[in-house]
Order: sequence, then C-alpha cells, then structure tokens
Amino acid sequence: MFQRVDKLLIDLPRVEYGDANAASAVQELLGGKFGEMSTLNNYMYQSFNFRGRGKLKPFYDLVASITAEEFGHVELVSNTINLLNKNSSFTGDPNSSPLQAAIDKRNTYAFIANAQTSLAGDSMGNPWRGDYVFSSGNLVLDLLHNFFLECGARTHKMRVYEMTDHPTAREMIGYLLVRGGTHVLAYAKAIEIATGVDVTKMLPIPNLDNRVFDTARKYEEQGYGNVLFTWNNVGDYKDINQIWKGNNPLSGEKLYVKEGSPKGYDIPDLRSLPEEFAPGIGPDEYEAIAKRLMANM
Repeated sequence: MFQRVDKLLIDLPRVEYGDANAASAVQELLGGKFGEMSTLNNYMYQSFNFRGRGKLKPFYDLVASITAEEFGHVELVSNTINLLNKNSSFTGDPNSSPLQAAIDKRNTYAFIANAQTSLAGDSMGNPWRGDYVFSSGNLVLDLLHNFFLECGARTHKMRVYEMTDHPTAREMIGYLLVRGGTHVLAYAKAIEIATGVDVTKMLPIPNLDNRVFDTARKYEEQGYGNVLFTWNNVGDYKDINQIWKGNNPLSGEKLYVKEGSPKGYDIPDLRSLPEEFAPGIGPDEYEAIAKRLMANM
C-alpha cells in the first residue's frame, strides 16, 4: 500500500505570468510515451507482477522504491502545467467570451475539459495509453526496458527545456533531469549486477552533463544525483543498497541510500476560475458548507 504526503518534491516558482503553449509542450513530460505517467505505470506494474521476489529482493526493492518516487514526479509535472496555465483567461460575463484566448492555444481541450489544468495525455492531445506499460516477467528484459525508458525520458526533458524559458517549467525540468539521471544509473547498475555487463560505460545518454542546464546544476551540487530514497520509514526497501553503492561514474561522488523521502514543499493552491465554473462554489456556498462541516463534528 502507499502513503501520501501533501507536499511537492521541490519548491516551484510562482511567477505572475503563465504560458499555456508551454504547458502544452510540458504535457509530453506527463502523458507522452516517455512521460512520468509511463515511468510510473511501468515500474508499478513490474513491482506488482515481480516473480521470485524473495530471492531477488534487491531488484524488487529498486523497482518498488522508484515507483513511489514516480508518483511524486507525476504530481510535480501536473502542478507545473497548472501554474503554466495561469492568467490564460479573464473573469467576465459569458457573453464577453472570457475564454477567447483559448482558441489561439495549442491545447484548447485543457480549457474545455479540465478548466486549464493538466491532462492525462501528451503534447498533441493524445490520451496516455495503457499499452505503454512493459512488464514482461523477465527481470533482465524489464531492466533493459527501464534503462531505455529513462534515457528516452531524459532526451525529451532536454528538448522541452529548450522549447521554453518559463521559470516554472525550467525549474521542474532541471530537477527531473537530475532525478531521472539517478534512475538511469540505477537501472544500469542493476543490469550490471544481473548480467555482468557494464552498461554505465554508455552514460550519459544523450551525451550531455546535467550541469549544462542552469536549473539542474544546483540539484547536482546538492547531491540529488547520488541518492536513492526508499520512500519508506520501516526498512521495507533497504536492500536497494546492494545495488545502489560505490561511486557515481559521471561525478566520482559516493552513492548512498536514504531511508524515507525528501522534506517536500507546499503544493500550489489554485485560485477559482468563475469563467470555467471551477470549483463552482461561491461565497454563500462556502459558508453553508462550513456550517454543515461543523455540524458533523
């Protein structure tokens, strides 16, 4: 089972302007083939379906703990998209067409269906697909797939970074470049232990250091590229330290496992959008709801 914490992985910049077209590009990092919904669901189903867990527990622990982190990545990208959609409409009489700017945006569906928030789809508006999940039951094959998936995800993050200079998007991408890099290395090390093949000699893919990206550099300097969290406080997944050990082949710094999860930061509180009828609760309704909540205490 999972425990949820009401925090974001990083403190996202809350600037006064948005960029709905940038939000459309960032959708690829959420619901694209190599997006966070894909990494989450690939690892989640592999962990659910894992065979020989008792004998191969370090590998199970690795996939299971990264699964938990990917939930946080989905949450982080979704909140980034929500912030990027800021100020994309105005409040006014329906006859004044307060959503008129939407017809010039790449993703009008986000305005029509989701009140200017994230979608379970890619940058072209295609819904995320369940057949993106690869869970073969063969440990080495699944690890190879995961290595490829993380390298593809890293490539897409770099390209979207180059598409927008919005501070919120770049902060999120910088962080995920570093954390995704740890997952690439983790699966490479797991493949080496399982097969004897040193896949780490192929890294990084693409052949570009994370420190080239302004918003990734500080996370590398803070050591986020060298740590794997267990996302658990009672020792259930501690055996990942049998895989995640030694030194980072890119930086030479020591790798380490940390019990639990990062401290986290506040999640943005999205303002009401009367023009979207969202949340559709006015001052009088808030007061009535508050009274009913108090009456049930």
